[in-house]
Amino acid sequence: MSDVRQGLAKRSVVGMFWTALSMGALAVAELVALLVLARLLSPNEFGLYAAALVVIKFSAIFEGLGVAPAIVQRPELEERHLRVGFTLSLILSIFVAGLVWTTAPAIADVLRLPELAPVVRICCIIFLCQGVAMVAQACAQRALRFRWLAAVDACAFAIGFVIVGPVLAVLGFGIWALVGALVTQHFVRMLAILVGQSHPKRLMLERRAIGELLYFGGGFTLARIFNYLASQVDRLVVGRWLGAEALGVYSLASQLMTTPAVIVGQILDRVLFPTMALVQQEQTRLARAYRSSVAACALLVLPASVVVAIVAPEIVLVLLGAGWQGVVAPLQILACGMLFRTSYKLSDSVSRATGVVYARAWRQAIFVTAVALGAVIGQSWGVTGVAFGVVAAVATNFMLMAQLSLRVTGLSWFEFAAAHFPGIALAGVVGSGVWVTADLLRQAQVTPLTILLEVALLSCAAGLVLCSVLPALFLGRDGRSALRLVAGMAPWLQRSRPG
Repeated sequence: MSDVRQGLAKRSVVGMFWTALSMGALAVAELVALLVLARLLSPNEFGLYAAALVVIKFSAIFEGLGVAPAIVQRPELEERHLRVGFTLSLILSIFVAGLVWTTAPAIADVLRLPELAPVVRICCIIFLCQGVAMVAQACAQRALRFRWLAAVDACAFAIGFVIVGPVLAVLGFGIWALVGALVTQHFVRMLAILVGQSHPKRLMLERRAIGELLYFGGGFTLARIFNYLASQVDRLVVGRWLGAEALGVYSLASQLMTTPAVIVGQILDRVLFPTMALVQQEQTRLARAYRSSVAACALLVLPASVVVAIVAPEIVLVLLGAGWQGVVAPLQILACGMLFRTSYKLSDSVSRATGVVYARAWRQAIFVTAVALGAVIGQSWGVTGVAFGVVAAVATNFMLMAQLSLRVTGLSWFEFAAAHFPGIALAGVVGSGVWVTADLLRQAQVTPLTILLEVALLSCAAGLVLCSVLPALFLGRDGRSALRLVAGMAPWLQRSRPG
């Protein structure tokens, strides 16, 4: 364990680099692959695939019952935990696969998609692949093998969606080209993780170890369910009270704003959760890691959210077209909550790393309720009102999770607020410059795409200049420390190898 902890900050930065690189490459590859497949398959086939993914992703919440995160989080991990975890993951994956297989016809009837049942049934193979590889993946995360995991994800996706999927589509397999690509991706990933990360695979059921793993896993799963509901309840409210057209407008605005936050949150969580779990009993190091992460998040997200709010009209015109002007106002409002939506992921990592999963779960229950209330009250003012209500709910969740993190790390509210000051200052100055520039360009009737490009260049240049000239104000203590750390990362990036 001491070897793993050496250079923990540097290993975390390297891990974030490779994870971000992998997820960025995967996002681009997925877009290209889907564009290729879209030329070979029909909208109906893509619709069936999308419906199957909804069923699979929701069912996956219950698969494993948090066994893998429990293995990552445990302060002292013994062989019995690994053996019991492997046994439980197999049993639970078989159970979930069997349940989804059995109920597939009923699910298809509810969704009024009779062709969906066989698609969902074949997709059940994914549960088995995930169950077999679950403990091995947890061990790799615990060992901070971020680059190796990123390489596995990239290779598995390439084999599934760049090779198998298009080949099956060309051969005329239709919807089964997409299903085959997805199943191949998970099967290849399972094999790679099992071969590359060893762990005891003898089956074992011990009451004490089951209790230790499922106590954490139960709280983790509860919070995951509430988090999923929080991400969907606002759309249900809009669809129910405001209709399909309003739902289309709100969904696009929400997707434009939440997708970057979700990606950033996933990158942070994949690295920070196992890293913080290693130092969960060292409050000083944990507090330092949390404060630095909060400061870095504010430095990146606050200026970006201000810029997005200012140039939202151009973003909508370029990405969606002139017929979607109704997206502008909710997008601007949701942009104001970008920090709340991203930064709370850091508190989420801290709470899971320190095992306070039930305190996290009831806060997520409050979050669901706040989103529902905010959306119901806000719908009286249309989509814009719903966006205001949701941002208020996300801000409430941000404060509740921050309070939990401060409790377990020992940081004060003043220290927490101070970590945000450089980001606020940077956002204020950069935002003022962008506001003036965008207004002048609009008056000069410059094209929306040109405005976006010039604003992006101005924002990046202004941010770099301000941080270089006045680092004490615009970077702060944590920002300068992170900059020194990143400056010395070149040798680490060269030496880091998969595994």
